[in-house]
Amino acid sequence: MVSISAETPEQTEERLSRVIARADILVHEGVWCFEESPTDQPPVLTSDTLAVVRDDQSWSRLVPLTQAHEHVEHFGVFSFHFPAELDNSGFVGWLASQLKVRLGTGVFVICGSNRARGGIYDYWGCPIHLLDEVIAVVRELRAS
Repeated sequence: MVSISAETPEQTEERLSRVIARADILVHEGVWCFEESPTDQPPVLTSDTLAVVRDDQSWSRLVPLTQAHEHVEHFGVFSFHFPAELDNSGFVGWLASQLKVRLGTGVFVICGSNRARGGIYDYWGCPIHLLDEVIAVVRELRAS
């Protein structure tokens, strides 16, 4: 469920610190990339496809890097599943801001829903060469 919170910045910080501490996190092995195809050629979904999105010109499929993709951006990917009872509103902006301030990196986030596991989940991507540093920041935030 998408929640609406009226709170001070300090209350938001406290709430989102609890959210990251209780979320399930998974670091996905390997190097990932976006594979693109025209809108009239939807991608084939395979067991290693993490996400598919589209705009008005192309499909974009998040998949493991192969030799065929060597000339595209390379990403590390991790994901969060959130407990249903926690208000995770603002989490994406909060964590993305933490990572930008601490490491200088932007991220991409693709959200989905699995009601059986609490609802919204997020796939996060960052430049592959920063994945270890990003995960270190996430672990630090989970511990504080």
